[in-house]
Amino acid sequence: MVSRIIPVDPFDLVIIGGTGDLARRKILPGLFRRYRAGQMQGETRVIGAARAEMDADGYRAMVRAALEEFDPVNATDTDAMAGFLKILDYVVLDAMGTDGWTDLAGKMHEGRVRAFYFSVAPRLFGPLAERLHLHGMADDDTRIVVEKPFGRDLGTARALNASLAQHFHEGQIYRIDHYLGKETVQNLMAIRFGNMLFEPLWNSQYIDHIQITVAETVGVGGRGDYYDRSGAMRDMVQNHMMQLLCLIAMEPPAKFDPDAVRDEKLKVIRALDPVEPNEIVRGQYEADDDKPGYREHVENPVSLTESFIAMKLHVSNWRWAGTPFYLRTGKRLRARTSEIAVVFKETPHSIFGPEAGQHRNILTIRLQPNEGIDLGVTIKEPGPGGMRLVDVPLDMTFSEALEPEAEDVPDAYERLIMDVIRGNQTLFMRGDEVEAAWAWTDPIIKAWEDRGDEPRPYDSGSSGPEDALMLMHRDGRRWRDIRT
Repeated sequence: MVSRIIPVDPFDLVIIGGTGDLARRKILPGLFRRYRAGQMQGETRVIGAARAEMDADGYRAMVRAALEEFDPVNATDTDAMAGFLKILDYVVLDAMGTDGWTDLAGKMHEGRVRAFYFSVAPRLFGPLAERLHLHGMADDDTRIVVEKPFGRDLGTARALNASLAQHFHEGQIYRIDHYLGKETVQNLMAIRFGNMLFEPLWNSQYIDHIQITVAETVGVGGRGDYYDRSGAMRDMVQNHMMQLLCLIAMEPPAKFDPDAVRDEKLKVIRALDPVEPNEIVRGQYEADDDKPGYREHVENPVSLTESFIAMKLHVSNWRWAGTPFYLRTGKRLRARTSEIAVVFKETPHSIFGPEAGQHRNILTIRLQPNEGIDLGVTIKEPGPGGMRLVDVPLDMTFSEALEPEAEDVPDAYERLIMDVIRGNQTLFMRGDEVEAAWAWTDPIIKAWEDRGDEPRPYDSGSSGPEDALMLMHRDGRRWRDIRT
């Protein structure tokens, strides 16, 4: 298999917040890898814009240091590094004021795609969109990229969408969710809609339940102030996990087209039932020997914000009636892992007798850290002594199955940024999709706030609160182990 790199026409990309952590860790290394792969032509310009006082050479030095820190292997390519640094520029910009906007406008090229990545706080999105129009930098080939959070409830999401819509139409707004850029997430669509093997079985007749897990070993770190105002529900479930749920549960779109795909995802969100209180478990991690607990981390001794949440969801449509979806995510858990497990029903009748045990097929999509897919199948255990059945995986770990091409697979930010330049919105959230997700989420949050529910404590390095285990056990099911 040969990897094909298709260069894109020269473009102007402005990173507003170009000296920030996201730019240094993800955006700039991703762009460097695309440049090194030959996808970006030399006439392209990447312009950092921020309040920090520096000139273009100072910015290039900062970017070089960032690449050496966050992409050390590729940074050893001195020719690629020199070429990439040449396409960089910098403007000192006041996002809320007037300074720097005329200078920025003077660096734009006519007749090119212009993309503005808003790597800043959401409260600045509206003012930035307004200033781009005011200074003549917005035309039909202009795109803006906005990071989550897309509001903190339905009201703020609607206000944000309205402020952006005053200056850009929906086809120019790219709401980025890096989970959708992961190779395995996109392969989920390929598995479902590119293989006759799975789609006939993808329904409540054959699937017992589906588990979606996003577990992290770290605590809230330096995000304590933000996280304590958001919690796991707003930070993870309403966006990342909702997107994974939609891709698993949606109907086949008529074609692989941005609006066709997003129309089907929207139908899933609108088909979600309200969640009953006994179908939700919230938790907070406690201190261990050398690390503080959640409340110490956020410096709020009475915080009721969850660092862990587990939920049982129902999608009320013909395909999924009676098949539950179990979601869980949390901080300071046993291992860092993200996976989707599609658990099929047991065979209706075993011809091998009770001594063969109970067996079922499980399709597991691993999003991180070892991206890949495996399908658990039941076979005879080798050796004499009768028919003894065991479950074994048919494993496709990308780094092994696609070697060496897998080394060139772009990460999520690389793929999504290049999709912005191409004008492909398939892997980006649409405004009505964001609002529908908040319309489902808000009543759940309000209900536990009205009840004054306290999160259950759980040990750091565990799999979460004991009550989360019971959420599955009372249904006669078990969570999959959280492991690397």
